[in-house]
Amino acid sequence: MKREHVEVKEFNKVMLIYNSRSGRQLFGDMMPRINEIRKHLRNILAKDVLYDAEIKSFEQVSQFADKACQEQYDWVIVAGGDGTLRAVTEVFVAKKMPMPYMSIFPAGTVNLVAKELQMSIEPLEWIKRVRKGIITPVWLGKANDRVFLTVAGIGVDSLVVDNVTEQNKKLFSKFAYVYQGTGMVKRELMKTAWQYKFQVMIDNDGIWRDAASVIVAKSRYYAGRFSLVDKASLSSPKLHVCLFTGCKRVDFLRYVALFATDMLELDRTVKIIEAQKVDIKSNVENFAAELDGDSLVSSPLSISLLPTPIKFIS
Repeated sequence: MKREHVEVKEFNKVMLIYNSRSGRQLFGDMMPRINEIRKHLRNILAKDVLYDAEIKSFEQVSQFADKACQEQYDWVIVAGGDGTLRAVTEVFVAKKMPMPYMSIFPAGTVNLVAKELQMSIEPLEWIKRVRKGIITPVWLGKANDRVFLTVAGIGVDSLVVDNVTEQNKKLFSKFAYVYQGTGMVKRELMKTAWQYKFQVMIDNDGIWRDAASVIVAKSRYYAGRFSLVDKASLSSPKLHVCLFTGCKRVDFLRYVALFATDMLELDRTVKIIEAQKVDIKSNVENFAAELDGDSLVSSPLSISLLPTPIKFIS
């Protein structure tokens, strides 16, 4: 099937949003790569089309996104991770404004969107891809009043995410999650049984399903390199609801092993259901949930898809 494409050199307003300190724990200094991308973009685009938006605080992400929204930019490029990309898209969703074309250069702590879209960290390869102007639709999920691109979770993973501080993220990157996860397992599972319970309804069918932990996949990838659900895709207008019904320490250890080997779907205590809408309630009031690796909402949850996909140049 022939894919839609656009002539990027004909754009009149292009914004490059980047954080000069982003991704240092994983890739070292990103600025030489970002500078090279900027140079190539200026060679492709007409004079004064490219606007540099350097982020020095996370609050500036929404400010630049608001500028792109109000001034109707044609193309917004985010040199960062999934959290920055989500924060940009959320401004457009909140204002109910048409989305510009989007692109992602992988320069963050978590880069699952860039990984699934096969966007290289090498500037020359990245430029070769985007200058072709090939469009990939990416469907957004929404949990309560917040959007997400890759995953929503409540239970074990959200408890870990909720206890990782921003300072630890900056200092230790992905290792912060591993460290916090190890500590959480010791606290919650070594001496007592898992005490948290969730009930899940799919597509308003009136059936509440029991689970010890829940992950709603919007992307194929989860927590880095792991493939959670083979059928899940950013370009598919479907949610894949993973219900983890085992609640003993041995169950959680087995789930971790299955994650590592991409064999989760073989476990009989894991139920995977396709959905358009998911409702989740917990036995603990306001239990923290995670979206794209950040703790942003809490139970009860109402999760669905937005009606129109974003057009990524990838």
